[in-house]
Amino acid sequence: MKAATTAKAGTKSKTAATTAKAAAPRKAPKAESHLAMVRRARRINRELAEVYPYAHPELDFRNPFELLVATVLSAQTTDLRVNQTTPALFAAYPTPEDMAAAVPEEMEEIIRPTGFFRAKTKSLMGLAAALRDEFGGEVPGRLDDLVKLPGVGRKTANVVLGNAFGVPGITVDTHFGRLVRRWKWTDEEDPVKVEAVVAGIFPKSEWTMLSHRVVFHGRRICHARKPACGACPIAPLCPSYGEGETDPEKARKLLKYEMGGYPGQRLSPPADYPGKPAPALGAE
Repeated sequence: MKAATTAKAGTKSKTAATTAKAAAPRKAPKAESHLAMVRRARRINRELAEVYPYAHPELDFRNPFELLVATVLSAQTTDLRVNQTTPALFAAYPTPEDMAAAVPEEMEEIIRPTGFFRAKTKSLMGLAAALRDEFGGEVPGRLDDLVKLPGVGRKTANVVLGNAFGVPGITVDTHFGRLVRRWKWTDEEDPVKVEAVVAGIFPKSEWTMLSHRVVFHGRRICHARKPACGACPIAPLCPSYGEGETDPEKARKLLKYEMGGYPGQRLSPPADYPGKPAPALGAE
């Protein structure tokens, strides 16, 4: 009887221990070391290079001045809308001298489709006048000079330097900032701090193309509201996998631009771009 009681007590004790163990909180996953994060980040870049070997700036331009103007116009609108607007703009004002002497109301009417057209007209005429008066009508190739121009910040300056002058730069737009935080490269929100952190992860030679690849991925697959996780080629490397649609079939329906079989944002894309050219304004 005593043995039975002891056995019963032992069983009860074992059950209590099991219950206590089950109820105990699970250990948090081991924190990723900085070195491991850097290795993962660089692998993501290599993977994206294979997915988007044709990554490029999605603004149409033929020279540094056109790229500078187009980038200023791209604030609070899409690159597609800018590309549909700039042919008429550059036909009317092909040089900084022409743009600086524009009639504001006439320029406003041309760039109206890009939104905030009054403020943008003021910025464009101001930077055109600065180029005319301070730089001999040429776009400067130095960051310190570019950021002094009206309406030009570090993001715009890095776009121009990287794509018009071949000077490496990291472009922290909304897509770039969103993705690097999803990938846990940084939790910084300030674009300048994000730029500094990412610059410390990658060699300078990678900065410009890294920017294009990340932005391409953000626009095509890793969307803000509903990322297509189930169709993402870097899902195994993403600590935020599962924030979006994980079903492969449903995820594929979320893909945009050439990944979904649709036109891209450029009316005049590079020769190696696999998608369709975007339609001109009014032909959508």
